[in-house]
Amino acid sequence: MSTEPEVNLKLAQEHGLNEEEYAKICEILGRTPSFTELGIYSVMWSEHCSYKNSIAVLKTLPRDGASLLTQAGEENAGLVDIGDNLAVAFKIESHNHPSAVEPYQGAATGVGGIHRDIFTMGARPVASLDSLRFGSPRDPRVRYLVDGVVRGIGDYGNSFGVPTVGGEIYFEDCYTGNPLVNVMSVGLVEHHKTVSATAWGKGNPVLIVGSSTGRDGIHGATFASEDLSEASEDKRPSVQVGDPFAEKLLLEATLEAIATGAVVGLQDMGAAGLTSSTSEMSARGIEKTGSGGIEIDLDLTPAREKGMTAYELMLSESQERMLIVAEKGREHEIIDVYKKWDVSAVVIGQVTDDNMLRVRHHGEVVAEIPATSLVLGGGAPVYIREAVEKKPDTPAADLVADDSLDFKALSLQLLSRPNIASKAWVYQQYDSMVQTNTVTPAGQTDAAVIRIKGTKKGLAMKTDCNSRYVYLNPKAGGAIAVAECARNIACTGAKPLAVTNCLNFGNPYKPEVYFQFKSAVEGIGDACRMFDTPITGGNVSFYNETSLGGGRTAIYPTPTIGMIGLLDNIDNLVESTFRKAGDAIVLLGAPELSLDGSEYLVMQYGTPGTDSPAVDLNHEKNLQELLVTLASKKLINSAHDVSDGGLAVTLAEKSIMNRERMLGFEVDLECSCKEGTAIQKQLFSEAQGRVVISVDPGRVGAVIEEADRLNIPGRVIGKVTPEGASIAVNGKPVAEFMIDELLHAYGHALESALHLEEL
Repeated sequence: MSTEPEVNLKLAQEHGLNEEEYAKICEILGRTPSFTELGIYSVMWSEHCSYKNSIAVLKTLPRDGASLLTQAGEENAGLVDIGDNLAVAFKIESHNHPSAVEPYQGAATGVGGIHRDIFTMGARPVASLDSLRFGSPRDPRVRYLVDGVVRGIGDYGNSFGVPTVGGEIYFEDCYTGNPLVNVMSVGLVEHHKTVSATAWGKGNPVLIVGSSTGRDGIHGATFASEDLSEASEDKRPSVQVGDPFAEKLLLEATLEAIATGAVVGLQDMGAAGLTSSTSEMSARGIEKTGSGGIEIDLDLTPAREKGMTAYELMLSESQERMLIVAEKGREHEIIDVYKKWDVSAVVIGQVTDDNMLRVRHHGEVVAEIPATSLVLGGGAPVYIREAVEKKPDTPAADLVADDSLDFKALSLQLLSRPNIASKAWVYQQYDSMVQTNTVTPAGQTDAAVIRIKGTKKGLAMKTDCNSRYVYLNPKAGGAIAVAECARNIACTGAKPLAVTNCLNFGNPYKPEVYFQFKSAVEGIGDACRMFDTPITGGNVSFYNETSLGGGRTAIYPTPTIGMIGLLDNIDNLVESTFRKAGDAIVLLGAPELSLDGSEYLVMQYGTPGTDSPAVDLNHEKNLQELLVTLASKKLINSAHDVSDGGLAVTLAEKSIMNRERMLGFEVDLECSCKEGTAIQKQLFSEAQGRVVISVDPGRVGAVIEEADRLNIPGRVIGKVTPEGASIAVNGKPVAEFMIDELLHAYGHALESALHLEEL
């Protein structure tokens, strides 16, 4: 220990701790911490690991549900019962800061890390989704980031053998220097095969398994708890390096090791590496049994590089590693399994009963810390920051009269916007069909659906967030993110079950940012309670701001929602696109129409307006129930929600998203048209709670009857045609298209915007 730097307040502050936190550490230990202990506290008390600025707010979210097998934050991921002795493990996390400085590895290791969270619970990952945000595609660096992130996600997922089945991608100037890379993993496990991330049983051996430990990723958790700046480019060593083939071996070996019955506890080494896994597993053991702790000897840890210090070994975030607590006397069963798969498994310590995390190196104790003092809900600090509302300074749009506009040209222009245009270039780089469970190709259902082999069931999953709405109205925007996710899942015929969230915000020390955070969480909570979709866990990512170019820019508040739903019979799956010429087109929902927050308003008038669309959560709940009922009774042939771009875009997407079965439409909208901008609102409003369905003409009466029962307005607005597409208002044509025109506008606009030929 004498070779370690002298620890003082200045050094603690350089590690991201403040004076009060450093004093508390000294008080807990009853002495000045060692350098290794300082490093341990600095990462465990970072925002990324401790949630110190968010946990008080997160505790207001609904976390109880009849189908939940674990509570939020209790384990590595949420666990939801879906019947037939099966459970779904799922979680979403961010890898924003690493992806900003090293997009390929940042995104790739985000995929690897979230999959490890799933299989450390004993579940086999069966699907992955992502939610991505970038700056303007006109910016050459943004194009570089998009290319790196998409390749990183695709290469890791494809090599690992888990299909990437869905996601979303948006472009806004505020993400130029700070992209968002949120990745969700979904896995399946039989109830009796689940494993807890808990260390218990005095004398039980502790093993490190997987790749060796190097210097990559040291202080990655701290890096993720800071604002990005031009100096962040110097922190490329903080970005981990992934190996999907090593992770594939680790997955198979781990599931086989669990099957031996010799595994007592298991946790991934993600942020803060060996530090977080030992301290969190110890703390859970203490909480559940009253005593616990872990003692490890770093001399036994397989190191990738020579001369690594205790500080480096404890803080390394080298990928594809996990910590196992084995049943005493059976550790060799586990070691033999990993050896069979050519994966390292080494005993490095044991479980104790003195409630301490004790670390030895070169014969010395370099860290001796009360385990619970390190973790969320234990000794880690909790702050409630000042929250002050600051209205966006976006102006209201001065709308021009309808009769001066070319609605065909506007519709085609809207279809070619990067936020709306086909994302085929992205998902074609992902293997969505590996494991042979994916039911439909990407983009043909409102939520991705996989079959659950051995049953008739299907599992629906989706990520959603319109961050522009949250920027304009944080509470309503948070609620809309949940509502749209649930609406998309219900459009497939599946019942929404539970939620994981990834809350991406700016600097929490700024009162206006903390207000956005608190308000968005309030909206999310309101929606989840209304829909009975509890929060199972997730991730908070603060400090998503950049100081590039001389000014500070915060991202739009982006609380990404990941949701799962259950389809009782996969035969009842409903696709998004029109299926049969002659079908009636029915619009469900009739809210007041507004252009606020819409893509059209930004495109045509250069402003998002002054507010988000309104949301009626009771209506949304009834709409979900209606869609699930209509699907179960096989009364509808397609369903697609009205969202980005409004009704005109929804109709076009229903026409062209399935390239093998493109059909047209004739629609006539009823409108009082008392105001001169009514047609713009009819076509382009993003008013919530609406879904366009197609129905056999003979079943329209039954559909409307079901809708009336749930107080959902429903009206026939047109019919599906073999070719051509037209929209009229009060019988007067306002836009007529050839299907090829719609496809041309929608099909390759994203590639053109990104200048992919230059990459």
